[in-house]
Amino acid sequence: MKITKTTIKNMKGLTLAGLLLMSTSCAKYLDVVPDGVPTIEHAFSNKLEAEKFLHKCYSYTFSRAHQGAAVANIMFTGGDEMWTYRGNDNYDLDSPWKIALGEQNVSRPFVNFWDGDKHGSNFWQAIRECNIFLENIKDENKVPDLKLEDRERWIGEVEFLKAYFHFCLLRMYGPIPIMDVAIPIGSSPEEMRVKRQPVDDVVNYISNLLDVASTKLPDGITNMTTEAGRISKTAVLMLKTKLWVMAASPLFNGNPDYNNFKDKEGVQLFNPTYDQSKWERAVQAGLAAIETAQNGNHSLYKFNNVGYKLSDSTIYQMNTRGVVTEKWNPELIWGITNHNENNIGDIQNANLAGQIDTRITNTVDWTSYLSVTMRMAELFYSDKGVPINEDISYDYAGRYDLKAATQADRFNIVPGHRTAKLNFNRENRFYGSVAFDGAKWFMANSPGNTDEQSVLYVQGKYGQKGGKVRDSYYNVTGYWAKKLVNWRFQQIGIQTGNKYTTEKYPRPEMRLADLYLLYAEACNETDNRAEAIKYLDLIRERAGLKGVVESWANYSSNPQKPNSKEGLRSIIMQERGIELAFEGHRIWDLRRWKTAQQLQNQPIRGWNYNGSTEADYYRVRVLHNMTFNAPRDYFWPIRESNLLTNPNLVQNPGW
Repeated sequence: MKITKTTIKNMKGLTLAGLLLMSTSCAKYLDVVPDGVPTIEHAFSNKLEAEKFLHKCYSYTFSRAHQGAAVANIMFTGGDEMWTYRGNDNYDLDSPWKIALGEQNVSRPFVNFWDGDKHGSNFWQAIRECNIFLENIKDENKVPDLKLEDRERWIGEVEFLKAYFHFCLLRMYGPIPIMDVAIPIGSSPEEMRVKRQPVDDVVNYISNLLDVASTKLPDGITNMTTEAGRISKTAVLMLKTKLWVMAASPLFNGNPDYNNFKDKEGVQLFNPTYDQSKWERAVQAGLAAIETAQNGNHSLYKFNNVGYKLSDSTIYQMNTRGVVTEKWNPELIWGITNHNENNIGDIQNANLAGQIDTRITNTVDWTSYLSVTMRMAELFYSDKGVPINEDISYDYAGRYDLKAATQADRFNIVPGHRTAKLNFNRENRFYGSVAFDGAKWFMANSPGNTDEQSVLYVQGKYGQKGGKVRDSYYNVTGYWAKKLVNWRFQQIGIQTGNKYTTEKYPRPEMRLADLYLLYAEACNETDNRAEAIKYLDLIRERAGLKGVVESWANYSSNPQKPNSKEGLRSIIMQERGIELAFEGHRIWDLRRWKTAQQLQNQPIRGWNYNGSTEADYYRVRVLHNMTFNAPRDYFWPIRESNLLTNPNLVQNPGW
């Protein structure tokens, strides 16, 4: 059932207690949250009160999944990018990590954005809030002190948010109800019993809503002091691009696994026929988004090296690190800050880095418990810009053997340190994204503002300050997520050893490189490989790599790979995994590509964290044998009790 123009006129005077949940935020624009707003009438009596309601609509964004410990973030621990230790303090009843462990269920689903739980907002409630806001703010008799241009902009922002929440539900659950207006409280049970709509209907609804929203918004945000975190036209068009790329991908486009997935009236919820025009829609959306991004002054981030004496390789690495942690940089299209700041950009820096400052001689109160899997460490290219298993000069078979770092390696590895060959001769995004035992770690407080000295590096073996020193809060793979640690994070207090300073940053929900990669993917699928390679090469250039064609021609055992749709598709997939590592995209990419059933049915591996010597530590250890039950696990289950409450709903296949 599509809920459209059923009335909410009878909701005037409706008590909002229980509808408005309190939230906190450190975004410049999102600082204000609604305080006990008693009625709809009061909520839209003036600009100040209405703006509180606007902030509430923003507060439901997906970043609410960051609440609590970072291991409680589905985008960190829900897939195969990161792993952690098994302990009572990080394995609570609702831990999203249980999804990666294969323990998802229908009685109490983990990360339940359908109903809301401690690790996820209730997106239906979020959509309801948006509908209430739009119904009232579009009435020009309400909020009399609101200027017309502000009214239009607010409407555009909330239309986007409504589309965004539908998009997130579609991505998680597949076919969903379309909620175009709020169902009035007091409606009959039958009016409440909505139905899931066919995927194509949902996609078209979201796309049309984004088109409407885009006409009301500026191309970009120009005043970061007062508007950081707000939606721009660029963000709207980028979401439209993401929508159509997802809709065109194998999970949603002619997927035979769901040929028999129908509602209780026999309506088919997935179109069984592949539709190439969806890729064409994605190309059109992507091109429009890129043009608008240029008008909005967005550009690929480049690290400002003023005041520092750094090697070229470190500068390239800082491009990778800064694009995430440099707040409100020009590449950021939409940054989200309405999560618990303790989890990313604050104390989480300590829990991601562990102790890396060798000037602190005593043991500090933190180590890293978010560990990068060996699979991700192997995903990054060699320094020739091709996969390590294709590089004709790379010792792939001997990648687990040990080798001593030389002076030539000094910007990446402490000279004289012995580590696995896997950690040598890798691209700059590897060293900018990942750290390992013996890895150098340039920070703002590095001595002399240079990367020459070896005072900041990982000591990762058992008993060492960065390794396992107790039975909790330790790295289990031997790889650290350097990319997510703000380079201004400083471990201080040489005597006490348990203090730090840092700088918070918004989570990059949308950034320009992601848009380029989405557009490149759509171009390849519509046989415009030259255009796809153009945008891939812009991203590779920022990382200090040669172009795709040149790199494969000179260094790959498969030199013709970029010249076919299938080959370039594989390259684009790997580029997305590398460029967007640890930013919350891979869990969704592997699903829409239908590659999770291969990649997430493989072991999670790392080095032996209980090893105190080279021989013991550098042994590959299987931490968990992942299982992904296809097609069941591609979508979240709906809680069983919902199916009893609303008999019009049907469960996702396999659950």
